[in-house]
Order: sequence, then C-alpha cells, then structure tokens
Amino acid sequence: MISKDYIITAPLGLHARPATSLIRLAKNYKSAISLKKGEKTIRLNSMLNILSLNVKGGETISVFIEGEDEQAASANIDQFFITELKNL
Repeated sequence: MISKDYIITAPLGLHARPATSLIRLAKNYKSAISLKKGEKTIRLNSMLNILSLNVKGGETISVFIEGEDEQAASANIDQFFITELKNL
C-alpha cells in the first residue's frame, strides 16, 4: 500500500472539473484508490464521493493506493496533484 499527503494548491480546491479528471485517471488502474480528508475516507470512483469531502485550496488530503499497479498509479496521481490540478 502506498500512502501520500497532498496540499491542494488550486485556489478553488477539488471541484467538479478536477474531480472528473481524477476519476478518469484512477479508472486506468486496477489498484484501489482512496482519498481521505480529516476523518472521512472515500473511494475514488465517484464525483459525488470526491465532492462530499469539500476540499478547498490550501487543505491537505491523503491518497491511499493498493493493488498490483500501485506504483504506476502513484506516479500518475503525483503528476496530477503536482502539475495538472493547478491548471484546472
């Protein structure tokens, strides 16, 4: 299992557009991917799940990845949070 924390740098947070992009990215992998904010953990498979976390800019979330392709999934999710989220 891989666990990483990310600070959301997008001023608008994790809203519908980046949530959709993140779900599309996660669907490329067999690994189970979850997000956690505070005490709430959700599966990364539904926009409503992601939006229910109400992640705002400057907040920290944790990502958990477990499965046969977790290394590849982790690398691409890193890329998403480090560069792509800033542009959405």
